[in-house]
Amino acid sequence: MADVKKGTLLNSEESSQDDSIGVRQRRGSALDTNPWWRFGGKDRSFIPTRAENATSKHTLDTLDGGRDIEDEVTIDDSVFNNPKAFEIYKPIENYEGRHRFDPRATWSEAEEKKLIRRLDLKVCLWACVMFFALQLDRGNIVQALSDNMLDDLGLTTNQYNNGQTIFYCSFLFAELPSQLISKKVGPDNWIPIQMISWSIVACSQSHLNGQTSFYVTRFLLGFIEGGFIPDTILYLSYFYKNAELPIRLACFWTSYVGTNILGSFFAYGILHLRGHHGWAGWRYLFVIEGCVTAAIGVISWLYLPPSPTQTKRHGLKGLLRPKEGWFTEREEIIMVTRILRDDPGKATMHNRQAISPRLLWESFSDYDLWPIYLLGLSWTIPMTPSTNYLSLTLRSLGFDVFQTNLLIIPSSVLFVLQLLFWTWFSEKFNQRFFIGLVSQIWTIPLLIALETLPVKFKGAQWARFALSSLIVGYPYAHAMLGKSYHVSTDTSTQD
Repeated sequence: MADVKKGTLLNSEESSQDDSIGVRQRRGSALDTNPWWRFGGKDRSFIPTRAENATSKHTLDTLDGGRDIEDEVTIDDSVFNNPKAFEIYKPIENYEGRHRFDPRATWSEAEEKKLIRRLDLKVCLWACVMFFALQLDRGNIVQALSDNMLDDLGLTTNQYNNGQTIFYCSFLFAELPSQLISKKVGPDNWIPIQMISWSIVACSQSHLNGQTSFYVTRFLLGFIEGGFIPDTILYLSYFYKNAELPIRLACFWTSYVGTNILGSFFAYGILHLRGHHGWAGWRYLFVIEGCVTAAIGVISWLYLPPSPTQTKRHGLKGLLRPKEGWFTEREEIIMVTRILRDDPGKATMHNRQAISPRLLWESFSDYDLWPIYLLGLSWTIPMTPSTNYLSLTLRSLGFDVFQTNLLIIPSSVLFVLQLLFWTWFSEKFNQRFFIGLVSQIWTIPLLIALETLPVKFKGAQWARFALSSLIVGYPYAHAMLGKSYHVSTDTSTQD
């Protein structure tokens, strides 16, 4: 710790000007956040301890004498500058990064950026690989439909609808239990368990024989996969500041759509196996892609560290990490300190601490989050039918199995481009409410056109393909909604 530069806390006269400065205000107090209709400005995870125009370049007294550190990151806005706030926000005894937390540590901007790039390669990139595995097994039902799966199983479109409803309901109802388990055992343990478990179910779909087995596997897949996305976002929050998450989440969901693109190419080759050993191509699709997910799940268990300060190898767990860990002591101090300066609330629980019934109830009763819950449940309703039925729609338009799988790709590419652009735009102008409406504004005229077009006219096949692709490639706001959630929870008032 000796090599980390340290500065003095603000003197007591400066920090005691207002006993409540730096402390989350009680419900009903004014909080300096942007109105929902305004572009620009800055969000906060806490009330700053000093004026906004405080200098960002200064000289700090250090343990080894005085040193001018013009390129050091300021700590002026840190809630830990206030001794009274420090006592409230200091990490709990069992917090996994407590031994590396130093509220007086400083570092250069270049040093922090270099460390973030390493986190992107080691943590965010693998999170994207895991999401690839989720979508590979969750989305290959679309490719299977293009290979006449319903006819092979003697199922109707209504029975397929019922199966998808079962999947989404079980996925939804499993979200909360999965997150509670993840918080108790740690995402680094729970996520690989989820992946290996659902890969077994995914492989078993190769032996579907009718309605009952279809419904059962749909339920099991949804139940096991439910919670994976918030579990992974929780895991990423251990490594990144709140303002850094949206672009990482955009990359996260880019991998989800990238899976649709790669999955289409995989399906194009795998579905050609139809007839080998009497199996349909979609049966090979389920078993091969399920095995890929199982392999990624095993690698994840051997690779994922619990936190920034727990990257060293311990026995079989962490076998794919170096024995001495990923980071130096100084790097661990920087990671922990910057995370807690950004959001001091992260130090109130450790990464193996279960959610108590009281905390769960406080989350349910926090009405500031209710609009976000409502948006999360409803905002994709206009686009979901076109997305789920894209392959069936293309087949009904006269495209064959292999043309259908290739024609799915353009909508996925458009989806990725819109996701990245609107996430960047939202962060650039610090506006989420209006940007979140873009997807609805985009989709409504396309749905009207799709509904009102004549059944037959010259070029009808390609016109409907274009409209369906534009709907499926809609502006995706999940990364922005995730930031809204963090802003709402971090700035919501607490007693």
